[in-house]
Amino acid sequence: MSHSLLALWTPLAPAPLLWLAVTLAAFILARRLQRAAGGTPLVNPVLFAIAIVAALLLTSGTPYKTYFAGAQFINFLLGPATVALAVPLARNLHHVLRTLRGTGLALLAGSLTSIISGISIVWALGGSHSMALSMAPKAVTTPIAMAVSQEIGGIPTLTAAFAIIGGIMAAMMRQHMLRKLNISDWRVHGLAAGVAGSGIAAAQVAPQSKLAAAFAALGIALNGVVTALLLPLLTLFWS
Repeated sequence: MSHSLLALWTPLAPAPLLWLAVTLAAFILARRLQRAAGGTPLVNPVLFAIAIVAALLLTSGTPYKTYFAGAQFINFLLGPATVALAVPLARNLHHVLRTLRGTGLALLAGSLTSIISGISIVWALGGSHSMALSMAPKAVTTPIAMAVSQEIGGIPTLTAAFAIIGGIMAAMMRQHMLRKLNISDWRVHGLAAGVAGSGIAAAQVAPQSKLAAAFAALGIALNGVVTALLLPLLTLFWS
């Protein structure tokens, strides 16, 4: 950093709410970038916000511990924000009950595919056993993914990174892939977002349709339960 910028930055750095403000500003800027690009999912605001904040942390030499001390309020809101998806789910419960069998089969297929593909990717790239276990719960919402990873012998922090990356990729690719397959049913869009991309993809699809938001919430919740039950059982046969 230049001398003038350093002189400005030094008194601000200890402020506890500085990095909270920086994070919110980065996300607002990323949202504007997406709107300027015509709303394309390829310009994902979460990805761009992460890149902006990471660049500022590296440039200023700020350790992650200092950043998290200021921005931890956003981390606290992650749980309530996920639970809030129960509102559209409750309002569209009759749609869920009518398609319960098909939804259950799709959910089971999605959970198994995510677990097996995660392990297979690490194997194919020559990764370690612990890394494969860290990758397996990648499609589950981050708090559950970290807990499952710790239970089966993975690395929770690495799992968190995989979950975030997976959520961003699902948010960027979901709409394009389903439209290529001529799938326009919002129930499918929502469930795919919830199962494959958890909260990040669900946040993207929720404003587009209340029905999609309901099925995204269902996907997040049940995928977490199914993965938490299946993965420890599967690891008993692979150790």
